[in-house]
Amino acid sequence: MSDFSINEMLDMQKRLLDKYKDKWEKISPEAGKHKLLWMIGEIGEVIDIVKKHGDIKASNDVDLRKDLVEEMADVLMYYNDVMLCYGITADELKQAYTEKFEKNMTRW
Repeated sequence: MSDFSINEMLDMQKRLLDKYKDKWEKISPEAGKHKLLWMIGEIGEVIDIVKKHGDIKASNDVDLRKDLVEEMADVLMYYNDVMLCYGITADELKQAYTEKFEKNMTRW
């Protein structure tokens, strides 16, 4: 299996948003804060799995791990919504991530 790119996720999210354009909030900078709040809710669901079942079980139990990964996918879906709301491109994210990485590599 090849790597799963930000551009692939953004394209998939656009298709999903297009399918539900009459039911879901439109993508815009004003909607960004709502998407961030929904993303935080999904992060809470990830945390709940680990908190309720423990780190090792969340990693190793097949069914629980499936739930954990599914919730992580929900987080990424909202993350991509936020990127779309603010018009952040994969290239911009890569540049910022790389710069932050390089800064962190020289901190200590």
